[in-house]
Amino acid sequence: MKKSIIFSIALSLGAFSCSDDFLTVTPETALSSVTFFKTESDFIQAVNSAYVPLRTLHNINSHLLTEQHSDNARYVRNVLFGATENQSNLADFNVPTANGITTNGNVLTAYRQNYLMIARANQVLALIDAATIPDATKKNVKGQALFLRALGYLDLVRYFNKAPLQLTPVGNRSEAAAALGTADQLYAQIIKDATDAVGLLPAKSVQEAGRATSGAARALLANVYMIQKKWADAETQLRAIVSSGEYSLMPNYADAFSNSTSNKNTRESVFEVQYLEGSAGLNGNFLYSMLPFPIAANELVTITGTSNPQPLSGEGNNIPTPDLIEAYETGDKRKDATIGYITLGGALHANKTFPYIKKYARPHALHNNHGMNWPIYRYSEVLLFLAEALIEQNKLADAAPFLNQVRTRAGLANTTATTQAALRDAVYQERRVELAFESKRLHDLVRTGRLETVIKAYGDRVKADKFRYYFPSEGFVPSDAFTNITPYYGLPAAEADLSPNF
Repeated sequence: MKKSIIFSIALSLGAFSCSDDFLTVTPETALSSVTFFKTESDFIQAVNSAYVPLRTLHNINSHLLTEQHSDNARYVRNVLFGATENQSNLADFNVPTANGITTNGNVLTAYRQNYLMIARANQVLALIDAATIPDATKKNVKGQALFLRALGYLDLVRYFNKAPLQLTPVGNRSEAAAALGTADQLYAQIIKDATDAVGLLPAKSVQEAGRATSGAARALLANVYMIQKKWADAETQLRAIVSSGEYSLMPNYADAFSNSTSNKNTRESVFEVQYLEGSAGLNGNFLYSMLPFPIAANELVTITGTSNPQPLSGEGNNIPTPDLIEAYETGDKRKDATIGYITLGGALHANKTFPYIKKYARPHALHNNHGMNWPIYRYSEVLLFLAEALIEQNKLADAAPFLNQVRTRAGLANTTATTQAALRDAVYQERRVELAFESKRLHDLVRTGRLETVIKAYGDRVKADKFRYYFPSEGFVPSDAFTNITPYYGLPAAEADLSPNF
């Protein structure tokens, strides 16, 4: 971890400037550690830079680690392309792991990008209290930094169940290799940071679009309490979000998701990662990693609408599984909004028609360059979390209306579940289809204790009928598939080489 954290600190003086515009780019050469952190603008620039790793984390990384590494999504095997172990190992649950260490590159990216965000937040937090800047700005910037540090550690603890706990800027190599914090220690720090952020951050209606808010901090805090099964504490935070009047469901489910250049940070959005279509370097291209391959230009353009479509080859990732498709009830409007179909003339498969993730497939101008935002927390998840927290406290009558709000928007009748067990299953089912492909599924299976049972049964289905799960005739299910069904990833080998604590 030494190199990555030191590199994080070098970058923590940031690539972004935003006195007026959250997405304005400033060259790093214009900034100096000697003269920086003096003015209000300096601190705004610095906290802006702490948001940047979120673009990398959610441009492909989180999809692969949480959705493809679940029963929601798979890859389309292309035997002409060769091995793509970093992706296929995730879908096949055979990630190479020894002594708690893995060489998987996607795991390494998640680790390093979260620490980059944490390092940048730490730099702000180390200096903000002594800064001579307006009090309102100081509170806002500090709250954002605390939220982002909490969000980074939440990712790390959910992926690894342990991680180095760094709360101050690292000045030299000897300070970089911190001891591993336990899950309890990490969660305690996340709760502290998120709680402090709630008190510092403004509400969504008065905060600059795209920045963390008090509602976002409450959602993160409630997320932790749900993991810890502190149902009453979660209820308190979730009810505060509901009663704030800051959020509501979009009438149409499809409108809950950003277009490339519009419909961003809507009333349903509690927190989302900001992307910007164009040449500024702030764009995303995650849609292109969520398609079945090989896909010809004339096929791709029917999804993207670009003026310069290009053919794509290799193996397609995050392809909806038959299991997820069959999870939707008859009449559920979310199914057509979430999943589309495309026929690929060049596919090696007998069935050349494949599903793809439609909820993010929004028209944009140029190939491999789009601006759809990525949802981290939506109001529908707040409602489902609240329903679940109430069910676990046996407040069944109170829980059903929150569950039914989500179902009504989907075009479904109220739930018929009445017992605690049945309502619990109803919420689990609703979370799966409502939040499909929003990097939630793996975490849900782990926190509810269902991972091994669900994935073992899913693995048996894949091995029994490989064609149904997008293997061509020449393809094969690896002999070690579904042999590493564990709730947490091994720590990255590249970081273990740098730290004596792994």
